[in-house]
Amino acid sequence: MKALVIDDEELARRRVLNLLEEVEAIEVIGECSNGRTAIERINADKPDLIFLDINMKDMNGFEVLKKIEISPKPIVIFVTAYDNYALKAFDVEAVDFLLKPFKDQRFFKTINKVLETTKTEANDNFEKRLVEFFHEYSKGGLRLNSVSKIPVKQGNKTALVDPKDILYIQASGYYAEIFVESRKYVLRESLNNLGEILDSNIFIRIHRSTIANLNYVNEIIHSDYSEIDAKMTDGKLLHVSKSHKKEFLEKIGI
Repeated sequence: MKALVIDDEELARRRVLNLLEEVEAIEVIGECSNGRTAIERINADKPDLIFLDINMKDMNGFEVLKKIEISPKPIVIFVTAYDNYALKAFDVEAVDFLLKPFKDQRFFKTINKVLETTKTEANDNFEKRLVEFFHEYSKGGLRLNSVSKIPVKQGNKTALVDPKDILYIQASGYYAEIFVESRKYVLRESLNNLGEILDSNIFIRIHRSTIANLNYVNEIIHSDYSEIDAKMTDGKLLHVSKSHKKEFLEKIGI
């Protein structure tokens, strides 16, 4: 069985590739760091199995699937940080998903299920569920950039952060710092992935390291050289970069 690993985060790809080295029945034929390359490789190399990240910088995993032209289709294992309702449309025996961060045991359980599924069964189920999903998506019944809660692990507990309570999010190395009214949460996640699941009508990227909730922008501070800062309701000044200034001002209504 030939496999292709698709994820825009190198560490995530390394994890899957390292685990696959222990599976003799699967031959890795390559890896992709974006959706565009993934579509080209899938259509050209015809893998039997793909590990597909849901949230990538250039497009989401569902958009990749929509542009697959080969038949039969590959078996799909989704790899994602968010267990939201959109995934439920694909929760069938022939299509599985790994929720980051997953344990080795969970990975090999998924692999065993895939290896026990015949190609005909996988293709039939894939086609059926894909048609159902895009039918609902075209009607607006599913939103890929919507999440009800963001899980943040804290020791032996998991805090469920409501997006409407988030003032802003800032990147800090490999982590994202999520600021709410009363505290800060630290999550090992990229701003790109968080931006994919948050409501784009409310949350906007104002800097490569900052996402702001427009509902908590209190003032716009104009400084020299046409630069601006967003003053949040907690008093924090967030710099708006030149590349994001136009979109930000349009969203604010200026």
